[in-house]
Amino acid sequence: MLATPGKLIRGWMERRAHQGHSVALGYRQILILPTRGGLVFTAMVLAIWVGAVNYSNNMAFVLCFLLLGLALVAMIHTFRNLLGLQITAAYPEPVFAGGHAHVPVRIDNNALRPRYGIVLRAAANRPAVTKIPQLDSRSAMLPVATRHRGLHPLPVVVVESVFPGGLFRAWSRVALEATCAVYPKPETGRVPEPKSHASTGSERPTGQGDDEFTGLRPYQPADPLKRIAWRTLAQGQEIQTKQFAGETPDRVWLDYDTIQGLAPEARLSRLCRWILDAEQAGRPYGLALPGRRLAPATGPAHKERCLEALARFPD
Repeated sequence: MLATPGKLIRGWMERRAHQGHSVALGYRQILILPTRGGLVFTAMVLAIWVGAVNYSNNMAFVLCFLLLGLALVAMIHTFRNLLGLQITAAYPEPVFAGGHAHVPVRIDNNALRPRYGIVLRAAANRPAVTKIPQLDSRSAMLPVATRHRGLHPLPVVVVESVFPGGLFRAWSRVALEATCAVYPKPETGRVPEPKSHASTGSERPTGQGDDEFTGLRPYQPADPLKRIAWRTLAQGQEIQTKQFAGETPDRVWLDYDTIQGLAPEARLSRLCRWILDAEQAGRPYGLALPGRRLAPATGPAHKERCLEALARFPD
């Protein structure tokens, strides 16, 4: 299937996008063309000029050249509104597949004049508009839609402006060197408990032991059946797990190879769900992937390491 002229032009512009962790907009990085309003304005000036020639009207000539001068001044100021801006991207917070990553982008204005109506846009996502005072900087969060897990580079960012007047559009395309970690989407609904051959066994009582009941918490798929509060379940309440003082949760291995009958991406989604459930339950867990193992632990740092391992799989 042949590419349309629009796709060919966009592909050519994508390849010409200026790359780097931080990009300064110079003369050769900025393009400028009339907007639709600018084309209408041009047609109006041309019509006034034709009338002035036909009727030899000096006032029409003056109006025509005045409007032309205003258009030239607007074009210069629109171009200078982007000239010299420094665009820098930071690494966004990881997200789950299907969500929106918010990429922080900083714009530095090192000139002695403010910049108005600066628009940043990534792909077809909602643009961010900002004003930058002189010798100052502003940060904008660019929402980027994610569909698949992995480490995704930031799409080409378009920096543009139509200030002043809206007669011309100046823009530049920059490919900022930043990546976003996209975790697998957690499996929803009821999932089976992890069946790991490397589990350490049952819970070990310490301190006061299992005799002192401390309360109930929401049920997690990795909880043993003997801890389920069957009485509250029979009363029509949601399934809950009993908690006892002094108990130390068992360590469990979340093993990729023990999940049978699912596609690779579905296995990773289930592992992601198990990680979140085990972390919420405060149960030490380890992650076993083909070619990589993470020792059992708990805490936000361990959870991020495990989820990033899923995003990178196979590394």
